[in-house]
Amino acid sequence: MAKQQAKWRLWRGAVFLAALAPLIYWGFQVYQNAAGPEPGRYLLLNIGIGGLWLMLLTLSLTPLSKLTRWKGFALIRRQLGLWTLAYATLHLCCYALFILGLNWALLGAEIVKRPYIIVGMLALIGLTALGATSNRAAMRKLGKRWKSLHRLAYPILALILLHFFWVVRADMGEWAIYAAIGALLLALRLPPIARTLPRFRQRLAVK
Repeated sequence: MAKQQAKWRLWRGAVFLAALAPLIYWGFQVYQNAAGPEPGRYLLLNIGIGGLWLMLLTLSLTPLSKLTRWKGFALIRRQLGLWTLAYATLHLCCYALFILGLNWALLGAEIVKRPYIIVGMLALIGLTALGATSNRAAMRKLGKRWKSLHRLAYPILALILLHFFWVVRADMGEWAIYAAIGALLLALRLPPIARTLPRFRQRLAVK
């Protein structure tokens, strides 16, 4: 039992370092003056995309658990969800610092010119609600409502994709990849398809 727990701690630690590593790398790029002429925008964009990747990875853990029955995927679901929230919060901080210059009086004009800011804020509010209720105490308190609340993850993903769509309208190729992955993950959660995952795993085991 102790050996098993040590293995899971090692697994969680590896995931923690993997999620932290991009932030260290991007910060080092800025420190080395290797982030281009606008390091603030470099951080803003990369942290935002990193948050989207983490959101997609978090949503992939449930189908992966059903497909493989490996406990490790379920063990890091909350951790990756909180990392997604952390990246989203850092994305907002970069916007406030490097775009607004902490001058909140500019926010009204920015929202008029760039309505995707509102969409991003709605996504961040949703992620905050999910993060705040991701602990066992919240699960016990909310009961059956907890699952209903956490099903908002997919509408939140849609908001994030819409936010990103407005940001990168000049280059739709990358956005289309993220949207396709998101659509696949949503399809895997549909009851008729979700029920087939354990049977698919059994067929693979037989082969």
